Amino acid sequence: MQQKKIPMRQCLGCRTMYPKRELIRAVRSPEGEITLDFKGRAPGRGAYLCPNPECLKKARKSRALERAFSCQVPEAVYDALQTRMEEETNAD
Repeated sequence: MQQKKIPMRQCLGCRTMYPKRELIRAVRSPEGEITLDFKGRAPGRGAYLCPNPECLKKARKSRALERAFSCQVPEAVYDALQTRMEEETNAD
């Protein structure tokens, strides 16, 4: 019996590969709107961050999301990522 292949994605902050399910996905829709995608199914260009506040700081400082999406990322997206990470940390 063949094992199902687990999709891997790279965190923009620490540049480490993780299973896709463990990461938080930000997505730029075809209309250019940037949102967080918790189901992993939204259409558009995706970028991934592990739920570690340090990775978010690194990605923000190096403008990794801006490079991934080739456009400006609103502060609200970073704030939403920060909130989501704090929720996940508190849930553990």
